Amino acid sequence: MTIFDDTTRPNPDLLFKRGDKNDVRLGEIVLTDPADYENAQVVLLGLPQDDGVARNGGRIGAKDAPDTIRQALYKLVQIPHLRLFDIGNTRIQADLEATHDQHYHIVHHILADDKTLIVLGGGNDTSYPDCSALADFAQGNFLVFNIDAHFDVRIADQRNSGTPYRQLLEGGYIAPKNFHEVGYQPFANSPDYLYYLHEKGAHTHSLAGVHEVGIDNLLRRILSDSRADDIFWGLDMDVVRSADAPGVSAPNPTGLTGEECTLIGTIAGETQQTRLFEITEMNPLYDNDGRTARLVASTLWHFLQAHTLTRRK
Repeated sequence: MTIFDDTTRPNPDLLFKRGDKNDVRLGEIVLTDPADYENAQVVLLGLPQDDGVARNGGRIGAKDAPDTIRQALYKLVQIPHLRLFDIGNTRIQADLEATHDQHYHIVHHILADDKTLIVLGGGNDTSYPDCSALADFAQGNFLVFNIDAHFDVRIADQRNSGTPYRQLLEGGYIAPKNFHEVGYQPFANSPDYLYYLHEKGAHTHSLAGVHEVGIDNLLRRILSDSRADDIFWGLDMDVVRSADAPGVSAPNPTGLTGEECTLIGTIAGETQQTRLFEITEMNPLYDNDGRTARLVASTLWHFLQAHTLTRRK
């Protein structure tokens, strides 16, 4: 079995083609033929499931996000010298645990092939197989961002979209000193979980604290202080205010702005140590005029542009 057997190929109908040589779009230059995988610099992988959201009592619909995001992303203009390969979606298995296992092996394989990886969830439980795969691959000092309105360190009988970072911390995949919770909303998180994170030695940055110093200043300060060899970025779209991102599993009236979201993409893309950039909890069923899908697409475009420019210097 290969990673191409374990994934479904991208739907060609999502690869937008304008047919104007003076206005080429990403859908016209993205690579999808397995023969082109070896030469790609960035790989895009979807995990189209929201079983973890359902287990956590959230509103389902995130399973449709990967292809909805593709539809918006591939309409955007091309980025010169970008070598992007879309491997498609992880094949969904009989239950969430089996799907996570399948996804873990695909992610580990792509990282071992020295590719930068973009993962499109799905629920935020996606972070468990993504981050554990990076931890096992890196086998060393790596930095983890959960940019999210929620801590996702719940205690539960079954893994779900609210448990991934507790699983990662308790499993020893994440060193607490290298773990940053960014943009959390106090009204949406139990003080018991805040205490748990502080007892562990993790770093927490509330939405108010982020806005006080600025998202760019905060992230760049963390990056400058870090000696990590690899970086995981988890961006849960419910960290963005619902005016800018209505199509999420758990909307919030306050949060980061759309501009701040795209800035995160730029910072992550230009950072040489970035290995995996994950976006989760976009929910097309509740989107308004494709607003959230287009914001995710714009964030990814900024990531890809910064990644390409930085690595060509």
